[in-house]
Amino acid sequence: MDMLVLLGSFAVLCLIGVPVAYSLGLSAVVAALWMDIPLEAIALKTSDGMDDFPLLAIPFFILAGAIMAEGGMAARIVDLAKVFVGFIRGGLALVNILASTMFGCISGSSVADTASIGSVMVPQMIRAGYPRLFAVNVTISGALQPLLIPPSHNMVIYSLAAGGSISVAHLFIGGIIPGVLLGVSLMALCLYIAHRDNFPKGEAVSLRDALRIAYDAVWGLITVFIILGGILSGIFTPTESAAIACVWAFLVTVFVYRDYKMRELPHLIGRVVRTVGMVMVMIGFSVAFAYMMTLMRIPAQAADLFLSIADDKYTFLFLVNILLLVLGTFMDLAPMLLICTPIFLPIIPKFGIDPVHFGIIMIFNLGIGLLTPPVGPTLAVGCAIGKVSMEAVSRSIMVFYVPMLIVLALVTYIPALTLWLPNLLLGR
Repeated sequence: MDMLVLLGSFAVLCLIGVPVAYSLGLSAVVAALWMDIPLEAIALKTSDGMDDFPLLAIPFFILAGAIMAEGGMAARIVDLAKVFVGFIRGGLALVNILASTMFGCISGSSVADTASIGSVMVPQMIRAGYPRLFAVNVTISGALQPLLIPPSHNMVIYSLAAGGSISVAHLFIGGIIPGVLLGVSLMALCLYIAHRDNFPKGEAVSLRDALRIAYDAVWGLITVFIILGGILSGIFTPTESAAIACVWAFLVTVFVYRDYKMRELPHLIGRVVRTVGMVMVMIGFSVAFAYMMTLMRIPAQAADLFLSIADDKYTFLFLVNILLLVLGTFMDLAPMLLICTPIFLPIIPKFGIDPVHFGIIMIFNLGIGLLTPPVGPTLAVGCAIGKVSMEAVSRSIMVFYVPMLIVLALVTYIPALTLWLPNLLLGR
C-alpha cells in the first residue's frame, strides 16, 4: 500500500499537469504523511540533494553553451561542417548532423542543439529544396548526439543519482564512441535517402575560404579541448573545467567574435538561471522521492522482480531497454535518470554490468524519448523551428529510429564501445 501511495500520487499529479519536479516533491510529502514520517526529513533530503559541489558543473556547462549559442558559434560551426561534407549530394543534411556533433561538444544539451543548429540549418535546407519534414527530422535526430558526447550535463545528473560513486570523467569519455557511431549511422541513412530521392549537391569551398572559416570557428571549438584536455590531463575536475570553459566562451564571444551585445547578457543569464533553477529543484525533490522509495524497499523489490524474470545480463538489458523506451516517451530524460538510477544500480552488479556502461545505455535510451510524442521536448522545438505539426513529424521520423535503435543495440551488447576509451585514457 505504501508503494501505491507514493507512485500513485506521482502518476496522478503528472496526469493533471503538475510539473514533474513538483510532482516528485509533492508525492514524497504525501507518502511521508501516509507513513507518519516527519516532513522535516523530506525537507532535509531535498536540501542535501542540491547541496553538492559537483552540481556546480551543470550551471557552468549550461551557461557556456548558451553564450556560445547566442554569440554566433552555431553559424560558424555550420560553415565549418560545409567545408568537410557540404559538397556531397545531400550535403546539407550531412552538414546538419556534423554541426550537431561539433556543437554538442559545447552545449551538452539536445534542446539547445536543436534550437541553435536548427535555426540555422532548417531554413537553409528548405531553401535548397529539401522536404521540410526531412529537414526537421535530420535536425532533431542529430541533436541526440549532445547527450552522449561531453559535456553532457545528464551524465553529471546520472553520477549524482548514483550517489557520486561513478566518475563523471569516465562517463564523458565513455560516451564519445557511441555518440560518434550514432552520428555516422545517421549520416549513412541521409546519404542513402539523398541518392534515392536525388537531393541537391552543394558547392565545394575553396581552400582560401576553408582556411578562413576554420580559423573563425576554431576559437569556439577550443572550448572542447579545454573541457576534455583539462579532465584527461588531471589539471581540472569536470566542475573546474566547466567554470573555465564558461570564462573562455565569454571571452571568445565578446572579444573575438563580437557578435553578442553586452546589454543582452543579463537576459541570457536570467534564462540560464531559470533553466538551472528548474534542474536543481528537480534534483532536490528527486532525492527526497528516492529516499521514500528506499524506505519502502522499492529498489530491493524491483531487484527481486528483475532477478526472477531475467537469468542472464542479456535478457536483463533487453528488458531494461524496452522499459526505458516506453517510459521515455512519457517523461523527460533528467527525472527518469533520477528516478530509475537508484532502482537499477543495486541490480547491475549481480549481472556483472559496469555502471559506466549502464549509464550510457540509460542516457542513450531515454534520449530517444526526447524525439517521441507526447512529451518529446526536442521534438517540440524542432517542430516549432520547422513550422510543422508534431503529428506529421512523428509519422515521418520513423525511418530515423532505425539507426538509433541499431546503435543502441550495439552499445548495449558490446560494452567495449563504451568502456575501451575510458580504460585506455583514464584507467579503471
